[in-house]
Amino acid sequence: MEWWLVLLIILGSLVALFLIGVPVAFAFLFINVVGAYLLWGHVAGLNQMILSIMRSITVFALLPVPLFILMGEIMFQFDLAPKMIDVVDAWLGKIPGRLNLLAVLAGVIFATMSGSSLAGCATLGATLIPEMEKKGYDKNFSLGSIMSSGTLAAMIPPSALGVLLASLAQISVGDFLIAIIIPGLLMASLFGSYIVIRAILQPDLAPKYDPVIKLELKEKIVATFKYVVPLGIIIFLVIGLIFLGVATPTEAAALGALGCFILAIIYSGWNATYMKKAIKGSTSITVMMFMILTGAAGFSQIMAFTGATDGLIEFATSFHFSPMVYVIIMQLILMVMGAFMEPLSILMITIPIFMPIVKAMHINPLWFSVLMLINMEMATITPPFGLVLFTMKAVAPNYTMEDVYKASFPFVILDVASIVILMLFPALILFLPGLAHH
Repeated sequence: MEWWLVLLIILGSLVALFLIGVPVAFAFLFINVVGAYLLWGHVAGLNQMILSIMRSITVFALLPVPLFILMGEIMFQFDLAPKMIDVVDAWLGKIPGRLNLLAVLAGVIFATMSGSSLAGCATLGATLIPEMEKKGYDKNFSLGSIMSSGTLAAMIPPSALGVLLASLAQISVGDFLIAIIIPGLLMASLFGSYIVIRAILQPDLAPKYDPVIKLELKEKIVATFKYVVPLGIIIFLVIGLIFLGVATPTEAAALGALGCFILAIIYSGWNATYMKKAIKGSTSITVMMFMILTGAAGFSQIMAFTGATDGLIEFATSFHFSPMVYVIIMQLILMVMGAFMEPLSILMITIPIFMPIVKAMHINPLWFSVLMLINMEMATITPPFGLVLFTMKAVAPNYTMEDVYKASFPFVILDVASIVILMLFPALILFLPGLAHH
């Protein structure tokens, strides 16, 4: 059978299963079992499939995933974010668009302890939307700034999605976590600048108000040491130790999870119910991610075995475009998919297809993977099916879906701007990993 026909049948079947509502993991599993049986020599193919699935998840590099998710769940269940948000609010003073800016700063803080965009959006939404409504803030401006801040979770380490992407793309997890720091901060800076400029140009979007909690300088410093500095220690445990080469990503993730656990007990006391919920939540998310991951591994194997991967590389390289044109085309494909599918599924389908082309074109896989991760984050706030959009609607039920869509639009454009800047200046991605190796 021709390679393009195999590719068409496999992808067509996958899309058909998605459309009839089969969960992603089971859709992949079905395609893999049928594909292995028919295309890979019946029972021998199924045996080979089981071996490849075993190899894909018994990988040391994947150990940080459940630990990063556990960090986020502990943060979420023990409600550690609001106290930190209050301290940041006290420092902001009378900056235009203050609550929106607070959403971005709190998003960055939350992102350093949680790998989950949905948890970030839910926490910030529940905390800040009532305040924004009271102060007469514009609804679109408010919803947009909260959703965009929630998406920073995957762009600022620790990032569970980042670890999965790096594992699938077969690049160093440590290098990847270090490489996303500057892009994550760049995105936060773009969001913050947009909010302040727009609040200055249109003051009625974010009316000024006197702070509810007026703290003296000494009180602010004490509160900062009490609620924000411990967070700095956790960030150091996760990122600093990887950067200095003292710990592997897995060891750093374990220390980070332990740090979050200790913080939760110090601030909120021991609570068995919260702890159970955190462990249960992180277990179910991890199982879901690993189920999809096993599907992707089998999918890659079938693609390679049937010659679809080689055929695709030959076809793609026959056009003799410059590498940058290939990168742009692949980013556009990801953007279109992002409007209709969730990030994990997109990664599973595209990485086995894109990565061989990236390597054949001598494009830096680390740089390309970071662009891909931003694209996946953008997918979570891209109408009509972005997951963060639905989370926002659940947190703020008195707003319509149309309000949520409208609010996301400027921030989708800022995400595209981030991708363009990082394409033009690859050093922003590659500088820190280069430094870590010296």
